[in-house]
Amino acid sequence: MNDLKNSNAPVSTVTINKNEFDRPTDNIYEAISIAAKRAVQINSEIKKELLEKLEEFATYSDSLEEVFENKEQIEVSKFYEKLPKPHALAVEEWLNDKIYHRNTEKDQ
Repeated sequence: MNDLKNSNAPVSTVTINKNEFDRPTDNIYEAISIAAKRAVQINSEIKKELLEKLEEFATYSDSLEEVFENKEQIEVSKFYEKLPKPHALAVEEWLNDKIYHRNTEKDQ
């Protein structure tokens, strides 16, 4: 997960050359599908890590009147908000050939 935090993926929208994106598969739909599946994996990793960190700040009380503003919890949340989105991380991995993929129909 640490390498995802140090990624050079863009935080905002960028235009990508279609020919460069579908080069490994020669099929834009297959390339998008592979990147989308990786984005789902990245999102679940980030979500799991964030929930583990926020669990440390959890207070279990029956009273809704007491709301604590925890600065450390806010900093953790802000850090994760500033990370590139999972789809941007997946696209960067795809363009840098860091995603292993294979077509099982062609392998038979």
